[in-house]
Amino acid sequence: MGFLKDFRTFLFQKDIVMLATAVVIGAAFNKIVTSVVNDVIMPIIGVLTGGIDFTQKFISLDGKAYASLDAAKEAEAAVITYGNLIQAIIYFIIIGFFIFLVLRSYEKTKKKENVEEAPAPKGPTQEEILLEIRDELRKQTP
Repeated sequence: MGFLKDFRTFLFQKDIVMLATAVVIGAAFNKIVTSVVNDVIMPIIGVLTGGIDFTQKFISLDGKAYASLDAAKEAEAAVITYGNLIQAIIYFIIIGFFIFLVLRSYEKTKKKENVEEAPAPKGPTQEEILLEIRDELRKQTP
């Protein structure tokens, strides 16, 4: 029974629950970014580059020319699909940008919370100032 109890305790630690939550949110975030890349960014890049579909860009290693990537795959030709690499790089940059925006927003909210929580520096009270003046005057009189 000790093993199962230890395992249950491990599963419900705060860090593990937070990690699991982050993985689920990350999976959902991945779908959003994938949609942004495939449905928004890549068509715009396609228009700007004259209708080029990067996912269909490849180099055949057998030296033959194929009409499409599907034709090369049907012929079982070895191909380098550099277009997929280009799309993956664009995808990576977009994910990095979104994460940057989220973290930047988070840091700004943290700074605002810290500023609001920090009490204003407390100066001496009027009584303390008067006592200091009195003490200085006593020192100066013989």
